[in-house]
Amino acid sequence: QILYLKPPWTLANLLQCYKKHWMAVFGYVVPRSLLSTIECLYKHLCTDKAVDSSTMRILLQESKKLFHAFSSRSDYNGVLPQAYAEVNKLYQKLTEVRGALVFEDIMVLSENAVCEKMEAMTPNLQDAEEKKSHPSFHVAQENRHQEIWSVLDGVWNTMNLYSIEIFRKLDPNTVTKSSFEEAFLGLEKLLAAVNDICEGISR
Repeated sequence: QILYLKPPWTLANLLQCYKKHWMAVFGYVVPRSLLSTIECLYKHLCTDKAVDSSTMRILLQESKKLFHAFSSRSDYNGVLPQAYAEVNKLYQKLTEVRGALVFEDIMVLSENAVCEKMEAMTPNLQDAEEKKSHPSFHVAQENRHQEIWSVLDGVWNTMNLYSIEIFRKLDPNTVTKSSFEEAFLGLEKLLAAVNDICEGISR
């Protein structure tokens, strides 16, 4: 009966109502600290600013947090679990795409670095024979092996850091069984890709 804005609501109207009635109503239902989530959603979704993929991931995470908090009160006739599932699906899809792009960037950067290092260290064909007979040739060969190993080690360390970050972000309370299965399938694909790289290096 006492509402800041009457329905029907747009998303902007709804978030404004949340903000207006937060202390008197919603703060008694969910943790009051979630007001920052409402403000974050309003700031990014109710303005004309373009939203990049990193911000979108944050907004989806914040939405999931809000749904999870309200689920302790009611499932709202099944609407809330359905909304949560859709938001989670979007989040998973965005994470997959982002992960693929990051992995592609790493591979491209690493490939370029390898090429640059190898080109810089490849001896000219004209004096190749001279270098073979020169005592420092073996030292140069050893240096090139170390350079290549250094680049591959850099790729591994970068992938390792991303893996640590991914597992650190996983929240056991919100991750569903299916998302763990999807993660496992993703790791299988990554393993296949790494095996292809190993075969290429062997050749």
